[in-house]
Amino acid sequence: MVVSVLEEMRIRSLGVIDDAVVELSPGFTAVTGETGAGKTMVVTSLGLLLGGRADPALVRIGARSAVVEGRVTVAPTTPAALRAEEAGAELDDGALLISRTVSAEGRSRAHLGGRSVPVGLLGELADDLVAVHGQTDQQGLLRPARQRQALDRYAGDAVAVPLAKYAAAHKRLRAVATELEELTTRARERSQEADLLRFGLDEVAAAEPQPGEDTELAAEAERLGHAEALASAASAAHAALAGNPEDPEGVDGTTLVAGAHRALDAVRSHDPELSALADRLGEIGILMADVAGELASYADGLDADPLRLAAVEERRAALNHLTRKYGEDIAGVLAWAEESAARLAELDGDDDRIGELTAERDALRSELGGLAQELTDARTASAKRFADAVTAELGELAMPHARVSVQIRQTELPATADAADGIEVGGRTVAYGPHGADEVELLLAPHPGAPPRPIAKGASGGELSRVMLAVEVVFAGSDPVPTYLFDEVDAGVGGKAAVEVGRRLARLARSAQVVVVTHLPQVAAFADRQLLVEKTNDGSVTRSGVTVLEGEERVRELSRMLAGQEDSETARAHAEELLETARTGR
Repeated sequence: MVVSVLEEMRIRSLGVIDDAVVELSPGFTAVTGETGAGKTMVVTSLGLLLGGRADPALVRIGARSAVVEGRVTVAPTTPAALRAEEAGAELDDGALLISRTVSAEGRSRAHLGGRSVPVGLLGELADDLVAVHGQTDQQGLLRPARQRQALDRYAGDAVAVPLAKYAAAHKRLRAVATELEELTTRARERSQEADLLRFGLDEVAAAEPQPGEDTELAAEAERLGHAEALASAASAAHAALAGNPEDPEGVDGTTLVAGAHRALDAVRSHDPELSALADRLGEIGILMADVAGELASYADGLDADPLRLAAVEERRAALNHLTRKYGEDIAGVLAWAEESAARLAELDGDDDRIGELTAERDALRSELGGLAQELTDARTASAKRFADAVTAELGELAMPHARVSVQIRQTELPATADAADGIEVGGRTVAYGPHGADEVELLLAPHPGAPPRPIAKGASGGELSRVMLAVEVVFAGSDPVPTYLFDEVDAGVGGKAAVEVGRRLARLARSAQVVVVTHLPQVAAFADRQLLVEKTNDGSVTRSGVTVLEGEERVRELSRMLAGQEDSETARAHAEELLETARTGR
């Protein structure tokens, strides 16, 4: 059951195309016309709708922009519909409206369900809406790497699950190998760094600096350097407050304050305000007595000790030596020492780390070997089914005796090779990569008795086209994408084979929407709907339009495709015969 259908595309000013509407049916639609026109109309426009690169050359000369709009019927529970709703798009009567605008300056805008969206979002939806198969894919499938991807895609979860585990282990192995190489190749540099750190830490440990010690020593040095002046000032201040025993007639501050307090205290009962002042004078007297006592103690305890001053300056010099090399102050030196100790422990643990990494690397290689064997087994099992499916399709495409097989092999490394270059699979050391150790290649035996050969060498042009079409059809049959666009994949095919190609695509259209850009009348005749792309030229501007062909018009177009003459009776008879064959021979 088809869960989404590309209903139509509206195209304005796309190259030579101006204001064209491409209406597509749920079944099999064939697009025909002059060479290149159909391809430009359908493939390029659809590519823009699916997030393809915007080329300002697509804009017709004189136009400000090219616009492509598409209408896709989608079931509300499909991944495309759910992703669109996440982006804020709204369905219009069960349909998703997609538009893409390309300006003549090259700027591009995309809209989905009435919302402006990033172009990349259209690319995400493309994976769930339309699968495009073209001649470029055919050439790509000639490469072994692409053939491995094709087999893995066909195999589904049977390969995808172990491949995901293998990829994760392979990624970790590369990370471990990189770190291990860094540790071993930079061993000398790291050893030199460790020696420098160890020397610095030894210097700090020998000095044994204490937090805040540099500040305390600076204050002590300042005090010891001015001890005589400090003692003289303290003694003078004490004499001013408490009096000088050697001068009995002298007046001191404590005595004066005490006299003032006695004078007020005698009359304080007569006025509360004066009583408060008397209390304050009493407090001042007590404070002055305390200060005087502390000044006496300070002066007695201050000793201008040259030996202590020398020791302090020597200690400060040792600390300054550390701060010049390891920090702005002792706090910075202690922070450096803590960080350096951690770094030294890390560097000193390199040997242990190398051992750990070596063991992990070996374990990962062993794990990869087991996962690679799982991949080989899964691919081998899927390869038989894949080859049988493609061979069956070739039977439908007028190659009943052709046989396709899939060769899976590994490259065994010589005994002299570096062990890091391989993993052990099946008792052999083989080369490996991010996708396993397998090399996959499609082989074709076109007729009985012919040895299987790589498809690039064992097939003629027409045979290669049919093999590739068979592969694409096999993919389409197992692919959840509901719409398939085949872009001239029938090139090089003609005659009876072309009829079989058309018949096979018509059968595929029973379960999916199929759009085919073709120049073969044998293929177009099997379509449920045929679209004709025609160019017109008014002498200054070339335009292309799209016409749905029915009845007599379709017969005339098939006649033109057959013989180049719309009015040839022979060609018309052949065209009618093709249409009848298509109607009765599906």
